[in-house]
Amino acid sequence: MIAFAPIIASKFNIRVNQVEAVLDLFSEAATIPFIARYRKDKTGGLDEVQIQNIQDESKTLKEFFERKTFIEKTITELDKMTDAIQAKLNAANTLSELEDIYLPYKPKRKTKAQTARENGLEPLSLLILEQTTNSLTDLGEKFINEKVFTLEDALQGARDIIAETINEDAIIRAKMRKLFENVAILQSKVLPGKDSEGIKYKDYFDFSEPIHKIPSHRILAVLRGFLEGFLRMSILPLEDDALAMIETQYVKGMTESGDQIKKAIKDAYRRLLQPSLESEFRTALKQKADEEAIMVFAENLRQLLLSSPLGSKKILAIDPGYRTGCKVVCLDEKGELQKTDLIYIHEANRLFDGEYKIKELVKQYHIEVFAIGDGTAGRETEQFIKKMQLGLPIFLVNEDGASIYSASEIAREEFPDQDITVRGAVSIGRRLMDPLAELVKIDPKSIGVGQYQHDVNQFRLKEKLDQTVVSCVNSVGVNLNTASKHLLSYVSGIGSGLAENIVRYRSEIGKFTDRNQLLKVTRLGGKAFEQCAGFLRIQNGSNPLDQSAVHPETYPMIEKMAKDLGLDLKSLIANESVLNSIDPQKYVSEQLGELTIKDVLNELKKPGLDPRSELEEFEYAGIYKIEDVYVGMIVPGVVTNITRFGAFVDIGVKQDGLVHVSEIAHQYISDPNEVLKLNDKVQVKVMEVDIARKRIALSIKQTKDAPVREQKINRPNQSKPAPKKEQDLVDLSVNDALALLKKKFGK
Repeated sequence: MIAFAPIIASKFNIRVNQVEAVLDLFSEAATIPFIARYRKDKTGGLDEVQIQNIQDESKTLKEFFERKTFIEKTITELDKMTDAIQAKLNAANTLSELEDIYLPYKPKRKTKAQTARENGLEPLSLLILEQTTNSLTDLGEKFINEKVFTLEDALQGARDIIAETINEDAIIRAKMRKLFENVAILQSKVLPGKDSEGIKYKDYFDFSEPIHKIPSHRILAVLRGFLEGFLRMSILPLEDDALAMIETQYVKGMTESGDQIKKAIKDAYRRLLQPSLESEFRTALKQKADEEAIMVFAENLRQLLLSSPLGSKKILAIDPGYRTGCKVVCLDEKGELQKTDLIYIHEANRLFDGEYKIKELVKQYHIEVFAIGDGTAGRETEQFIKKMQLGLPIFLVNEDGASIYSASEIAREEFPDQDITVRGAVSIGRRLMDPLAELVKIDPKSIGVGQYQHDVNQFRLKEKLDQTVVSCVNSVGVNLNTASKHLLSYVSGIGSGLAENIVRYRSEIGKFTDRNQLLKVTRLGGKAFEQCAGFLRIQNGSNPLDQSAVHPETYPMIEKMAKDLGLDLKSLIANESVLNSIDPQKYVSEQLGELTIKDVLNELKKPGLDPRSELEEFEYAGIYKIEDVYVGMIVPGVVTNITRFGAFVDIGVKQDGLVHVSEIAHQYISDPNEVLKLNDKVQVKVMEVDIARKRIALSIKQTKDAPVREQKINRPNQSKPAPKKEQDLVDLSVNDALALLKKKFGK
């Protein structure tokens, strides 16, 4: 792997020794979070993204060179290897180039060209390619035999050989590939008789777009329609351009031989080259779209996992419902279940009973905060609690995935004696307390922040989402004495097996008081301790440094700092003025460099600081259903999902509205993430309401002069027509995006 360092360094514009250091650390089983945080002196301060890029590129290069070695071995065993072929293989930079070189030697099913060669027609094909013969009649008749009955049979066989030769010409394939990249068009048409059944793909019934421009969500939409049998799909340049390019390479003049070659070229393109390259580009477009969709999903997931936590509070959590009632649970500061109950707030004769129960629970369990699931009946439940005027904060909590968790093995293990409604309510409350700790229990695909997550490469999706969860967990840090085994399993160097052992040992000893106790956990050796210790926190332990992100390997240096200053550790920690006076150079050693020492000093200033922002209260406008929404109104909302084509915003009416990317900012942006993040509080203007299809089009940029929050809404007189639309937002990409609304909320 070290041999790849110069190539990787050149690609990412970093020093070779930085790449070598990262690859060395990987070979020692170091994790990306550990390398990024605790080995900056070795890597020159590379961050997680750069380290991840090095890992991914090293895997790609490994696959490339393994394939190259296999091809070299195969061609050599066929006794076909020449200096020229070896030179071509050595010059190849992509898998496509390798495969083009290998194609003539690749085992294949019997082809027309092979049959023609068996019939003795290869010499004729070579003579035609030379284009020096004036009369093909006399030449062709010489090749008529017991298997070749006519002159046309002979010429056809020769053309078959020429067609295969053209198809296997690495130069032609490279030029054709370039032509596809530059000018090929992705086209889709509805299959006959599928108009009604495939109506959700209406935008793609007669669609075309250059492949170098088409965004990922449209690629995935067309591919889904194609695979489901509603659309016909093609990826093609103009045929005349393709044929002309090949003819330039093969046809020398206006001769009979030239005419035969032109026929062979057309056959080669239609039968061999075009289908092969179309399949290759379909795969490449899919991979590109997959990667972009996965990156969007991963970024949304990161923002969701790093959502602001409320912290340790006594919470009354409610999982709202109509017919079956609202499940109520009381949680203590640690998230432990104290009490469950059921109230009915949508039946007039039960309202008083519901109010009484809530007031009693608040009083008995000293409740500090309400957490209400934002799904079905969520806003109505919020309204019910507000009317009671209890003076406590009320938070609507995104409950995507709560039902998945409540029916999972993890939930059954945590609450074996409770039904799924109780588990769901507990999850809502805990999610408010600490989103990260609760969301790691749920399959990321079920959290509701993805784009076409079921269409993309599932292995790559899981890999990327797991990397994201690991990064988030380690960037925040984990309380060793309260963390679940599911949260612990994502800590650097631990995994599910060691997480179970840690929890088991913790239950035996009561609680950890020192990081060094980790070494007593079954199967947790020195290497695992090195990787995980800095990410695990112990509050009020025997060593005050254990509550920080400082790694134990630096404790001796910190103790020396305190001794040099005549202070004890507690007096040094959080003493910013003293810490600012320390010269890092004074403590540089062979083991610890300046970057590490500066990191240690910064951590000591605010030990264990949670990188997540503080949670802020938010209040929706006084609207509860889509029928309350009208064009022109300006309301507050929360960003719930971000895609490349826009952002979905919850304005409190069950159906998220879409802010198309063109309506986010006055300046041009290509990606909503440039200006928006998940959970951002925004002002939006309603641009379009389609009650029948439950779609709402919104704008952020048209609220520039709007007040920060509009609590009272002046509804238009219902006898008057609704305000006229200010502009038509519905173009192709918006239609495509709004289709997701129908899929998500059309139920």
